[in-house]
Amino acid sequence: MMLDRLAADNDGTDAAAGSSPVDIRTLVTDHHREVFRYAYRLVGRQDDAEDLTQQTFMLAQQRLSQLRHPDRARGWLFAILRNCYRKAVSRPMPLAATGLALDVDSIPDTVAGQTFDQETLQAALDALSDEFKLVVVMFYFEQRSYKEIAEQLQIPIGTVMSRLTRAKSRLRACLLNPSGHSQGRRGTAP
Repeated sequence: MMLDRLAADNDGTDAAAGSSPVDIRTLVTDHHREVFRYAYRLVGRQDDAEDLTQQTFMLAQQRLSQLRHPDRARGWLFAILRNCYRKAVSRPMPLAATGLALDVDSIPDTVAGQTFDQETLQAALDALSDEFKLVVVMFYFEQRSYKEIAEQLQIPIGTVMSRLTRAKSRLRACLLNPSGHSQGRRGTAP
């Protein structure tokens, strides 16, 4: 399994140097579910989310010595995941049609008193461009402030606010009129 392979690949040099008291096995055990859920929210496909999650932990294992604060491992892993995602979406790839099954519990599932199932909500997220989706996921899933998002993405805080406002507007329009906004994501996938 991936965890055993990562543990075997980690020859102990990082731990021997005293650079990080956390090993990759602990990171995977403690954070795999959260990292996978975050990846799934970004890509909307289980296969791609699994690949992105694996890539995240592979890079984390290689850079374990960079984890200075083990109590902040979740945020560190999310940053690695975001960077992997951003790098992947910069390469155009065809998007395959797939069924959606996701628990999007941190984004409100009501708009104007209407309730939406998780598939509909994920499809609406998938319809957003990556610049909007990333801000929405960081704001609702990671519960980051505007300032934190701006710092992480290296964009002005006004841009974060604007993107979040536009993204919520597009989500609302897609959820209230699914037939008019059901074209899905643009032609790339991570």
